[in-house]
Amino acid sequence: MDLPRTFTIRESTHRIHNPITEENLATLGRALHLAPGTRILDLACGSGELLCTWAREHGVTGTGVDISTVFLGRARDRAIELAVADRVGFVHGDASGHVADEPVDIAACVGATWIGGGVAGTVALLHRSVRPGGMLLIGEPYWRLEPPDQATVEACHADARDDFFALPELLEHFGELGWDVVEMVLADQQGWDRYVAAQWFNIRRHLDACPDDELAAQLRAELATGPAQHVRYQREYLGWGVFVLMRR
Repeated sequence: MDLPRTFTIRESTHRIHNPITEENLATLGRALHLAPGTRILDLACGSGELLCTWAREHGVTGTGVDISTVFLGRARDRAIELAVADRVGFVHGDASGHVADEPVDIAACVGATWIGGGVAGTVALLHRSVRPGGMLLIGEPYWRLEPPDQATVEACHADARDDFFALPELLEHFGELGWDVVEMVLADQQGWDRYVAAQWFNIRRHLDACPDDELAAQLRAELATGPAQHVRYQREYLGWGVFVLMRR
């Protein structure tokens, strides 16, 4: 049970595996007014940057769950680097079935709502782990501009327009599910660039170092078309944000 190697090649230097920047992540932590000892469950935690930096800056504790052994190794190293390994821990597993042993103050899934089959399923999954009065963090794409055609939809990694909401629709959807949106931090186009463009560099470095890799042809094709596709479609049409929810 692990992520395909293409993911770990593309994001080999990433600490955050989505379009928010380190500054965005810090802003979100401050916006939540985190008290020392706040307990967090982070599903699909990637390299653990949220838990590790918030443990250092705010004294939170928590557990991250991810399917990637590579990213979890980096998360554990990061916890040691920031001297918070006594406050945060990481579990290799399928986040789609993970529920905390004891209710937590914050349950998060920042950029991986496929673990619940979409927004509604992920909200329901996180709700099973959060205490009454606690908060959910959901990271999710949305349409920044209405896609004009199917080519744009597919270039933004969707099968259909309805795979993502427009931003007002997404906020209304949270309300329909019974949750108030109490905060949000939105990525911008620079955040998309830092996330996606860094992947091109990682791919090129990998191709230079491992030209005979069995994935070389796939990665070469991706590098040849990815930059123009990003600036033509994803950078313009797709937004991304982290939304903080509290139960009504």
